Amino acid sequence: MSAMSTVPSPPPAPAPADGPVTLDRRDGPFGEVVLRGRGEHFEIIANGCFLMDTSDGRSERLLIDAALAALPADRTGPGVLIGGLGVGFSLVRAAGQERWGRIAVVEREEAIVDWHRTGPLARISAGALADPRTEILHTDLLAHLRTTTERYDALCLDIDNGPDWTVTEDNGTLYSATGLALCKERLTPGGVLAVWSAQPSPDFEQALRNAGFSEVGTEEVQVARGVPDVVHLARRAV
Repeated sequence: MSAMSTVPSPPPAPAPADGPVTLDRRDGPFGEVVLRGRGEHFEIIANGCFLMDTSDGRSERLLIDAALAALPADRTGPGVLIGGLGVGFSLVRAAGQERWGRIAVVEREEAIVDWHRTGPLARISAGALADPRTEILHTDLLAHLRTTTERYDALCLDIDNGPDWTVTEDNGTLYSATGLALCKERLTPGGVLAVWSAQPSPDFEQALRNAGFSEVGTEEVQVARGVPDVVHLARRAV
């Protein structure tokens, strides 16, 4: 019997040119946060959970547009609190609208703030960060809501994949009766709460009504696959 010939294994296929490349990885008080590049776009991953990327941004812009449209037309220089800097689309949208007065952005991840100020994401947000109306607050959103005495005409919140899919367990408090009461307290009379979600949440809509908000509804952005992204909207009574 002749000896069996050994066929060498083929070399591993090279990674696709547009595959993800890790640009930075940080360990912080809330776990690991990673910035990846994929071709011309960027992705943010928190504790292994995909948060957002720069491939679209329509729903992040809708978060701002819908809140502004819902405010009374005669309200001059309304102030907005944006919960979550992310890839910067919501901030850039707000800074591009002359009607807004103060634009405060709460971001708890120091790495994300750094990526915008001196890192790769500066190419998206540099102009908005230089806007004199813009203020970056490096703190946790819930901590800010509990401790600040400021009131805002709009709260535009995008810190999770939605009320039913939080990045960290503690974030769930934001969507509870306690968290929604904090949100309402930080709004001016007639102010608007806008919450981004990767899918509709009827339970959250009911929670908004139970918390005393009025005009509760959603606006949708269709996506290529699956259920649409939505912005949940609600108003504090005048």
